[in-house]
Amino acid sequence: MSEFWFYFKLGLTHVLDINAYDHILFLIALTVPYTFKDWKKTLWLVTVFTIGHSLSLLLASYGVISVNSAWVEFLIPVTILITALFNVFTAGKGARKEKMGINFFVTLFFGLIHGLGFSSFFRMNVDGKDNKLLTLLEFALGVEAAQIIIVLLVLILGFLIQTVFRFNKRDWVLVISSVVIGVAIPILRDTAAGL
Repeated sequence: MSEFWFYFKLGLTHVLDINAYDHILFLIALTVPYTFKDWKKTLWLVTVFTIGHSLSLLLASYGVISVNSAWVEFLIPVTILITALFNVFTAGKGARKEKMGINFFVTLFFGLIHGLGFSSFFRMNVDGKDNKLLTLLEFALGVEAAQIIIVLLVLILGFLIQTVFRFNKRDWVLVISSVVIGVAIPILRDTAAGL
């Protein structure tokens, strides 16, 4: 049981680590267009992201795929920028309802990229383990729990800003997505320098 908690906490801290805030930025950009009435869609998107993240970790831990870490580190802020820019261009247009299938596919793909960013560290922690699949499941549960915490915080903050301070939803999405873009651009610049 203590091994379960070790990998669960590893997944939890992987997402909630303030020094590795790219995961949090992506979740903010992914969640900000939604409200509590969209909680099922939001939860599905987050779960699809976890599935993609876990799939790339699984493939990397068994040596099926191996990618240049500099490219992955560059692609992670690209996924954040694309998500936030999509929010900016679709804020207030109702595009989320019609294109949910595309959102799921793109979120899955972005999850694969984010998972590859953690694959070498994860592989070091599972080398020699008899059941890598179980270890990955324990880690994924921690990732999912942390992501739900972030999503709830974004939804609560959005609810408060929109009801208490009378910010309309469109402005909320534009402001938060713009902040995410502003934070992601220097990350992108720094990672591009490492290519």
